[in-house]
Amino acid sequence: MFQLSDNGLVIGAKYLESPNYGDRPLDAGVSLLVVHNISLPPGQYGGGHIERLFLNQLDPLADPYFETINHLKVSAHLLIDRQGRVTQFVPLNKRAWHAGTSCFNGEDDCNNYSVGIELEGCDDDPYSDAQYLALAEISCLLISEYSTLNPDRICGHSEIAPGRKTDPGEAFDWDRLRSLIDDV
Repeated sequence: MFQLSDNGLVIGAKYLESPNYGDRPLDAGVSLLVVHNISLPPGQYGGGHIERLFLNQLDPLADPYFETINHLKVSAHLLIDRQGRVTQFVPLNKRAWHAGTSCFNGEDDCNNYSVGIELEGCDDDPYSDAQYLALAEISCLLISEYSTLNPDRICGHSEIAPGRKTDPGEAFDWDRLRSLIDDV
């Protein structure tokens, strides 16, 4: 069972502080949850490479693909691995760098008002039961904490950056997530 501390940390998650974040605008509260996917190298799971990317510690020589991304300064608030373990990189009250150029319902720069959750996975690879359960539990925690967040304001990266992003992809079961949220 996850809980939220006063400083924006999820109790029950492992915390690794990313340097890639900033303050939210003064008038911006959390009103959107963005679901992403990531695997490093693409299509491979485990190995700690995602964590190293978000900590700016990715070795560009460890894989040819890493040479193309090691310069990026990106983060997410949370990562849910294939076993359902949750790692936090940015406090929820801070602005993580996960959405890039984005817009939701006419409001630009989703990083300002969203929480970004990465699922270890690929667009076309089914996500694990443990990931859905952890994501549903975290979603319910956020909905209970932030009055401006509701299940209709949970979306994929592809919805806020169409044409640029495809995640969490066709393998993500939105109906399953919504059903689990309803059951929690």
